[in-house]
Amino acid sequence: MNSLQALPGADPRERLEALTPERLRGMRRGLEKESLRVAAGGALATTPHPAALGSALTHAHITTDFSEAQLELITGVNASADGCIAELERIHRFTYGALGDELMWPSSMPCVLPADDEIPIGQYGTSNVGRAKSVYRAGLGHRYGRRMQTISGIHYNWSLPGVGNAGYFGLIRNFRRQAFLLLVLFGASPAVCSTFVADQPHGLEPFGDGGLHLPHATSLRMGRLGYQSDAQASLAVSYNCLDGYGRSLEDALTRPYPPYEAIGVLDARGEYRQLATTLLQIENEFYGTIRPKRVIFPGERPLHALRERGVEYVEVRLMDLDPFVPAGIRAETLRFLDVFLLHCLLSDSPPDSPQEIAALARNQHRTAARGREPGLMLEKGGREIGLRQWGQQILDGCAPIAAQMDASLGGRQHADAVAAARRALDNPSELPSARVLRAVAEQHQGSFIGFGLAQAHAARDALLAQPLTADEQAHFMALTQRSVAEQREIEAADTLPFEQYRRQYLSPDRLGLPRGLPQAA
Repeated sequence: MNSLQALPGADPRERLEALTPERLRGMRRGLEKESLRVAAGGALATTPHPAALGSALTHAHITTDFSEAQLELITGVNASADGCIAELERIHRFTYGALGDELMWPSSMPCVLPADDEIPIGQYGTSNVGRAKSVYRAGLGHRYGRRMQTISGIHYNWSLPGVGNAGYFGLIRNFRRQAFLLLVLFGASPAVCSTFVADQPHGLEPFGDGGLHLPHATSLRMGRLGYQSDAQASLAVSYNCLDGYGRSLEDALTRPYPPYEAIGVLDARGEYRQLATTLLQIENEFYGTIRPKRVIFPGERPLHALRERGVEYVEVRLMDLDPFVPAGIRAETLRFLDVFLLHCLLSDSPPDSPQEIAALARNQHRTAARGREPGLMLEKGGREIGLRQWGQQILDGCAPIAAQMDASLGGRQHADAVAAARRALDNPSELPSARVLRAVAEQHQGSFIGFGLAQAHAARDALLAQPLTADEQAHFMALTQRSVAEQREIEAADTLPFEQYRRQYLSPDRLGLPRGLPQAA
């Protein structure tokens, strides 16, 4: 079988044979890691993005996410898990050189936060594209509150040669079905500082000094307190094909939404409150555990790129930061993700349905809030199944893929990653989420903030104990200087008034046509 798209009824051995050494060596991955900058006492930093880190608008590896105090560190494309982690650590080392006494918060759930309207949104200069980025973030604040946007995670971008649109969408459907396992194995956000939910209903239980938690939670970040939206919950986006996905996204990008119309684009003083009053301002606002992606051209809309040139890679978006390792994720975790994604790609992937999509949302919330609860049941195919039983079935399917990878690439690191996942599933007290609660309670007198600060200091010390070489330092300095020059060039080249730029960028005509439809003459 030459195609890597799983075929119903195909022999599993044939599917494994499609994982040739050449294809496996062509696997590519990259990371995008968010971290809040915090002051020495654990409060959100109020300082601007450090000038020594260059332009957040144009730097290839160091930018900001929602907040001016929310760093985003981005690797390039890597041929190995170890290479990916090594690059991420180098970016950390350079970044720490500009932070002074500030630290990078190591947990997905945020540090001590100020009042919602005092959380600074990212600033990207005076160009139209820079202003649009800030206005978009202002819109997120008005729609969901700024506190929710300070949640941080780590995204994994992944591709494999020989996979087309149908294969990637089949992978995505299976990933969404089985994503609960990743929340259990790698979720590390069972607790939060009480400032995150100040004056808001939350359903959490008190935990130590100024903290809140759920005793069996795996990832509050991926639960009802995290990146959730009642508005987006109405979308029920299907992943059965690129055309259907594109139509769903286009609908959300062009459909007026009354609560957002009430916010308005401009306030009484003529200041921008959001980019648009549609259900989604732009594509990036769509929340999901995994996304189909394509590298875009300058100024191009992401949906247009997907429709014109197809899926290039997938972006895994549900991984919490691991507070126990300096870079926030382990190479072993990346190797497990590689095996897991191949399992999702090679397994039968029937079409999804509105009923299944709703059940998957319930599974996600149940696992995020109660994933370590003994005997927890999930929904699968209209019936209930034990979380642990289903997880073991998935790991059983991963084992031969890991063996195939090790046979092709050498060693036994992928089999070891699957074995470690199996041990963790069998021992819930050793899962990252359980370890966080135990460390907070036993080592930090019940203080979630104390735990976070201790891990942040340990991470900084471990990273700076291996300083950059002179060549590496020079490389990052050159990138920083180049980014500043590029921002100035963009600002100098602008000619359109911002309102005209905004209208043109958001025009439905720029979303591309569904595949197969003729272009206008």
